[in-house]
Amino acid sequence: MSKLVAFAAIQGAYNIVSQVEGEYKKALETFNADTPVGFPNTAYYLPVIYSLLGIKVEKLEDMKQVLEVARKLLPPHIKGMNHLPYLGPLLDAGMAALFCFEIREALRYLNEPDFYLHSEEIDEEAGKIWLGAADDTVFRKRGVEFVDGSAPGFAAIVGAAPDPETAKLIVEEYQRRGLYVFLAANHNHTTVAQQLLQAGVQIGWNTRIVPFGPDISSAIFALGFANRAAMAFGGVQPGDYRRMLLYNKNRIFAFVNALGEVGTDWAAAAAGAINWGFPTIADTDIPQVLPTGICTYEHVVSNVPHAEIVQKSIEVRGLKVTVSQIDIPLSFGPAYEGERVRGQDLYCQMGGGKTQCTELVKMAEMNEIEDGKVVLVGPDINEVKEGGAMPLGIYVQIAGREFQTDFEPILERQIHHLVNYIQGVMHIGQRDIAWIRVSKAAVQKGFSLKHLGVVLHAKFHQDFTKIVDKVQVTLFTKQEDVDKLTQRARAEYKLRDDRVEKMTDEDVEIYYSCTLCQSFAPSHVCTVSPERTGLCGAYNWMDCKASYEINPTGPNQPIVKGECLDPKLGQWKGVNEFVQKASRGAVSHYNFYSLVHSPMTTCGCCECIAAMLPSCNGIMTVNREYTGDTPCGMKFTTLAGVMGGGQSSPGFVGHSKYNITQRKFIAGDGGIKRLVWMPKMLKEELRERLLKRGQEIGVPDLIDRIADETVGTTEEEILPFLREKNHPALSMEPLIGG
Repeated sequence: MSKLVAFAAIQGAYNIVSQVEGEYKKALETFNADTPVGFPNTAYYLPVIYSLLGIKVEKLEDMKQVLEVARKLLPPHIKGMNHLPYLGPLLDAGMAALFCFEIREALRYLNEPDFYLHSEEIDEEAGKIWLGAADDTVFRKRGVEFVDGSAPGFAAIVGAAPDPETAKLIVEEYQRRGLYVFLAANHNHTTVAQQLLQAGVQIGWNTRIVPFGPDISSAIFALGFANRAAMAFGGVQPGDYRRMLLYNKNRIFAFVNALGEVGTDWAAAAAGAINWGFPTIADTDIPQVLPTGICTYEHVVSNVPHAEIVQKSIEVRGLKVTVSQIDIPLSFGPAYEGERVRGQDLYCQMGGGKTQCTELVKMAEMNEIEDGKVVLVGPDINEVKEGGAMPLGIYVQIAGREFQTDFEPILERQIHHLVNYIQGVMHIGQRDIAWIRVSKAAVQKGFSLKHLGVVLHAKFHQDFTKIVDKVQVTLFTKQEDVDKLTQRARAEYKLRDDRVEKMTDEDVEIYYSCTLCQSFAPSHVCTVSPERTGLCGAYNWMDCKASYEINPTGPNQPIVKGECLDPKLGQWKGVNEFVQKASRGAVSHYNFYSLVHSPMTTCGCCECIAAMLPSCNGIMTVNREYTGDTPCGMKFTTLAGVMGGGQSSPGFVGHSKYNITQRKFIAGDGGIKRLVWMPKMLKEELRERLLKRGQEIGVPDLIDRIADETVGTTEEEILPFLREKNHPALSMEPLIGG
C-alpha cells in the first residue's frame, strides 16, 4: 500500500482531531457544559458514536470522552522512508476522523440551529438546500426501502463534477439503477447538489438525491443513516462495533465517489469508510489501495473516467442491479418514484379532485386480448391545453395460464409505483382516487398517455413472468367512458374488500409468513392471518396467498397452523414450529392476539406500535407519522428502536393501522375496548372504521372516549378524561394478570 495515501489519511486525521478539539473548547466558552446536543428528532443520540462506542452524547460535556477516544486512536505518523504494509493504522485514523466529524456536525446544530432544513425537500427559493441528519420520520420511511430491496444501496458523492451536465449524467445513472445518492462536501466552492439544481434536476429525499451538507464532515450523516438502519431494523446493539461494521459490509451496499482533488481531510474520511466495507472510487489520480481484506474487493480505486465511474463503483462494491429498458422517451426507474410535479412544472393532470381517475386490473381469457396492445380511447395529453385537466381510466386486462382473479389487486397495486417510475410523471393514490400529474418537460420529450400502457405491459411481464402471458391496456379519456369504468371498478373493489372483511382466522387452516424484513431484522417473522394483517400494512392474508402463488420460494410461505394451544391469546403449534425455524431459534413462540403475553415479533417497518398503560388499565397506539410524545413515555422512534429489531417484547407490539379495527386486535387482552389513547391524526384517518367497530362491540361512541394528544401525553393527564368519558377499559379486569 502506498505510503502517500497512508500519510495523507493519517495526517488528515491528526488535523481533524485537533481542529474539533478546538471547536469543542470554544463551544464550552459559549455554552454551559450541560447544554443538550444532538441531531433534532432522531433516536440513537449521535448514531455513529453511539453505535460503535456505546457512548450516549446527550450534553456538551459528553463530547469530551469521545474526543479522548479519538485522540487515542491516532496511530504514529508515517515516516517518509517507511512503507505501510497493512491497513490497521489507516482504519484507526479514519475512525478517529469520523468520530470528530460527528461531533463537529452536532456543534454546528448547536451553533447554527437553522443551518440545516428539517424536511424531506429543499427550499431552493430561500436558498436552503442542506438537509443534514434525516429525522426519524424520514429515516423510518426510507429505511423500509433498504429492507424490501427497492433501494439496493447508496452512493455517497463528495466534491463536485467538472460541470453540471457531468454531475447530472452520473447521478441519473445511479437513479436508473434505483440507488440513493447522498451528497456532501465541495470542490473549489462548488457542490454536486448545486450543479444538479443548475442542470434542472430535483433533489431531496423524494428523488433519492439527498444533499446532506456542503462540507466533508456532513458525509457522516450517510454513515449515521447506515448505522441507524442496523440498530433499527437489524437489532444490532449499541457498542457492538464488530457486528455493526460487519452488518454494514454485508447488508448495506454503499460506496464513496470522490469527485475532485482529494486532500487530507477527504483521505481520512475515505479511510474511515473502509471500516464499513465501503470503498472509494475517485476521478483523480490518487494512490490506490487495491488489496482486499475489509471491502468486498478493492478499497480505493482512482483515475476513473466520469463515463465509467457508475459501472466501476457498482463492480467494486459487488452490487448486483438491473436496469429496466422500456421503450418510452423518458428515463424510468424507482429513483423517480418520489419526484414531484409542482405547479410551475405542470402540463396536465388527471384525478386529484379535478377530474375522475380510475384504475382497474381484470383477468381475461387468452383469446380475448392481444399482448402488447395499447388502445387510447379519446384525446391524448398533447390535445389538452397546458395547465389543464382531463379524466382518465386505466383498464388493464391480463391473461395467463397461471393467472387467477386473486392476483388482480396485487397487480393493480403495482400501477402506483410503476407510473411513478416514469421521469416527469407523478402518481398518487390508487383505485378510483388516483391522481396523475405530468410535467411540461415530459410532454416536450414526447410523452403520450399510451406510454403508460407501454410501461405496464413491459413491467408486468418482467416482474410477474410466471403468471402473466398477455397484457392489454385500454386508456379512456372521454368522460362517459371513464364514468362507466369507474362504476364497474367500484363494484369490483367492494367484492374484493368483502372477501377479506368477512373472513376469520377460524375459517382457514393455513396462515402465511412474511420474512421480507429479515434482511434487516434477522429474527423477525411476521405471520399474517385473515384477522391480523402484516404489521407494515402492505399485506393481508389474500395478498400473501396470491404472493405465494406468484412466487412459491418468496417471503410469503404457507404455515399450517396446526393444533390450537391457546384460543384466547392466539397461539398454534404449527406457527410456533415455523417461527422457531424461520428465526433460527431466536423466537420459540408468540401470540397473535396479545401484547401482554409473548406478543409477535416487531421490526422497524411497522405502521404503528401499541404499548400498555397500566395506570389506565388500557393500551395506547402510535403511528410512525406522529412525532410527538406519548403516554408510555416514548415517541414512536424510541419505541421502534427499543423493540423493532425482531424481538418479542411483552407490553409492546407492532401492528398495521388496519389491524386496529380488525376483530382480533389484542383480543386476548380485551380487544379494542382497551384502546385509551391514539394520535388525533390516526383517529381521523380511521374514523369510519372506528365508528363501525364501536357499533359492533356495543360502544358506538368509543372513538370519542379515546384520548389523544389534545387531551394529554401522559397517563396522569389522560386519566381524568377517561373517567369523565366512562371509558370501558376502566371497568375491565386488570390488564396485567387479567
